[in-house]
Amino acid sequence: MNRFLKLIIYLLSLYFLCIFILNVSFQNTTWNWETTNTDNIAYPDDFLWGTATAAHQVEGGHTNNNWFWWESQKDEHGQNRILNNDKSGIAVDQWNRYPEDIKLMKELGTNSYRFSLSWSKIMPQPMVFDTIALQHYSDLIDSLLNNNIEPNITLHHFEEPLWFMEIGGFEKEENINYFLSFSEKVMKTYGKKVTYWTTFNEPNVFINEGYYAGYFPPGKKDARTAGTVLGNILKAHVKTYQMAKQLNYNSDLKIGIVMSIFLFEPSNRINLIDWIGTYLADDAFNKTILRFLETGAYRYLVLPYGQPIKFLDENATKSIDFIGVNYYSHLAVNMNPLNPVESLQPVKGEELAEMGRYTIYPDGIYDAIKMTSKLKVPIYITENGIGDSKDIHRGPFIKRSLFAISEAIKNGYDIRGFYYWSLLDNFEWCLGYSQKFGLYEVNLETQERTLREGSKEFQNTVLRFSNKKIQN
Repeated sequence: MNRFLKLIIYLLSLYFLCIFILNVSFQNTTWNWETTNTDNIAYPDDFLWGTATAAHQVEGGHTNNNWFWWESQKDEHGQNRILNNDKSGIAVDQWNRYPEDIKLMKELGTNSYRFSLSWSKIMPQPMVFDTIALQHYSDLIDSLLNNNIEPNITLHHFEEPLWFMEIGGFEKEENINYFLSFSEKVMKTYGKKVTYWTTFNEPNVFINEGYYAGYFPPGKKDARTAGTVLGNILKAHVKTYQMAKQLNYNSDLKIGIVMSIFLFEPSNRINLIDWIGTYLADDAFNKTILRFLETGAYRYLVLPYGQPIKFLDENATKSIDFIGVNYYSHLAVNMNPLNPVESLQPVKGEELAEMGRYTIYPDGIYDAIKMTSKLKVPIYITENGIGDSKDIHRGPFIKRSLFAISEAIKNGYDIRGFYYWSLLDNFEWCLGYSQKFGLYEVNLETQERTLREGSKEFQNTVLRFSNKKIQN
């Protein structure tokens, strides 16, 4: 046997040894749902049960933010940025109908509500605050508290004032001060009444969709800009945390950040290139933020090429009292080095969710919890749900997700609350009104709210454990 042949055999052996090790070490948590008793669940008495919404998606009346502008734009092919040319408009009119919606929360049995403040309504111009908007949210908070529903406020949920976007948004570090001023104002106004605060919702989604893939405003497609924006958002998070703690309006104040956790796996498990792509996708989407919060080190890989963006913020390791986890599904990586965005595909052999971007995979919420538990802070599931206009999958998805979370609690993971996305059908960003995530179906012409049959799985579970708490 000549040396060349020996070398080939050696390299092939090494290759398949690596593939074997990767396959053995990388195993997703799964259950056989046909044989699993999903009624065998347990939750703590002080668990927060809630639903979640975002201002631009449900309030209506936004005329001065990045999404209002985006809804009238077209892409490079002349196509509308929003599916079906939908406009958010009055959305589901929660700005005016929140008393009605609080009654729906009571009907569900929930004891918390996660919602965002509209930065553009509260600060319509730089350093100018709208007293009507501030009073509106004060009234909303009081109404929630009067109904024994704990407010959980998000400061930034994809929505920014149009003027902020026009001056460069978080592309410029100096613009962080505008967000700090907004945050300080609302914390001064509501801080004594509100315990739970989230600085940013899904900054990984925000930068990937808005600065890397170009589906969200401002519609840029530049990896270095995406990395710069994410770095500045994380700096803004740390500064907001420090500012809030120094103000000390509420000794019980808890501040966190919310991450979208998507699990990634290779499309072809014997293709090393797909394994490398899986590592890169996980690092860019999940680990960049988790590593920053755990160590203070920011390292953003500029894909498909370019020097990584790096900095160190020693205050980052003490900048969260909790971590919020938004979980929906997982994705397969069929690695295309020249176009990483196109590398992400639905996992083969699984049923597609109605959104079409990913499959129905409630099992993965366990691994999302496991991943974020390394931060050693309490975990809140701040979003989990499914778009399902026919209401076929919603019930089983809820039941299986809540079982997986219960198993995580039984195994020692510190999970303090669950918020279903969403309370109501809403404006689903670039997909407009095509997606139906609501526990309550909304007739957009009459604004009538109707509890879906599949939503009763959530309602029954909440009432089951709420009644247990009352009996105790």
